[in-house]
Amino acid sequence: QVQLAESGGGLVQAGGSLRLSCAASGRTFSTYVVGWFRQAPGKEREFVAAIRWSGTRTYYPDSVKGRFTISRDNAKNTVYLQMNSVKPEDTAVYYCAAGASYCSGDGCYDRSKYDYWGQGTQVTVSS
Repeated sequence: QVQLAESGGGLVQAGGSLRLSCAASGRTFSTYVVGWFRQAPGKEREFVAAIRWSGTRTYYPDSVKGRFTISRDNAKNTVYLQMNSVKPEDTAVYYCAAGASYCSGDGCYDRSKYDYWGQGTQVTVSS
């Protein structure tokens, strides 16, 4: 089992920045990839970013590429999501997720690749 706890959400003005954290505990050595997803009211949960637990490969959809950056600190078992130039449409509950299976490219966008999920943290962007 892997436990995930998100933090860092809040209210931010459009154009501002916010950094989310995801602290992992438990069997983290079994983790292959950690991702961030978000879900706005009435919408499906969508992929935001992912990073391999070992190595440097990262993945982003076009909607956040160039604005969001995912990174990790293995010593702290923590993954971060730096959100810059935020927009009102970035408003959502952001979830951290960990997967033990291999994925690459678009394959890491698939929610079914992730086995463990955090409780989520609310991000609200005001215009």
